[in-house]
Amino acid sequence: MSPTLTVIKKELKDSLRNRWVIAATLLLAILALSLGFLGSTPAGGNVKADLLTVTVVSLSSLSIFLIPLIAMLLSHDALIGEIERGTMSLLLSYPISRTQVLAGKFIGHLLVLTLATTIGYGLAGLALQLGSGGFSAAGWGPLILLIVASILLGAAFMSIGYLISAWAKERATAAGVAIAVWLFFVVIFDMAILGALVADSQQTITANILEVILLFNPTDIYRLLNLTGYENTAMYAGMAGLSSQLSLSKTILFIMQFAWIIVPLVLAMMTFKKRSI
Repeated sequence: MSPTLTVIKKELKDSLRNRWVIAATLLLAILALSLGFLGSTPAGGNVKADLLTVTVVSLSSLSIFLIPLIAMLLSHDALIGEIERGTMSLLLSYPISRTQVLAGKFIGHLLVLTLATTIGYGLAGLALQLGSGGFSAAGWGPLILLIVASILLGAAFMSIGYLISAWAKERATAAGVAIAVWLFFVVIFDMAILGALVADSQQTITANILEVILLFNPTDIYRLLNLTGYENTAMYAGMAGLSSQLSLSKTILFIMQFAWIIVPLVLAMMTFKKRSI
């Protein structure tokens, strides 16, 4: 068995032992079910909207807060935690490289997030359709896109979390920086853009410039993927006009989201290799 696979199995076992998979799955499922059933009466009664599609629109906004937070909680002390406990030195005394350790941990945590997201949102989607008295295939395309995009968003923040964990000297520092990074991308970034647009009386920030700026935030890429990816979700989200004018294709958005995963992870590997333990 390869060392990387051994580390992956260890991370999965630890997550199952610590109830991470169960807790995250229940949290995501409860969120989806609450948004679906609590919002079903006004949505379905007024616009005859598909319940699952309306839920996807709501989840696209709220998952931006929750998915990155779960990813950061999983990853911010993945390396520094073991370094402080002294188990990293013991692990590296075996025939395993630092790259294999980091790759195994990252893949293991990503599998935890993938399981939680797929099961949580998938079961909630099935329950919502059964509860509404019928099965509509139209809502499953946006839901599948939501699940895939959520996993990629989580992977992006997980990569950032590993970079923080490889750089930080203490767990407390890693936790503080992780919270600051989460707040910046989830809240402050978009507030700063909104403030700049309001202050831009000369309208120097064009639509094309704004699109490029949004690519510097993985949460905005996630929002654009989900709310403009399908015609029905764009309509219920009030973004039908934006969807038709958006020059960024889904391919470009996916490529940029993958870049947000790869670049921080490569930097984390470089930092971890140079670090003295």
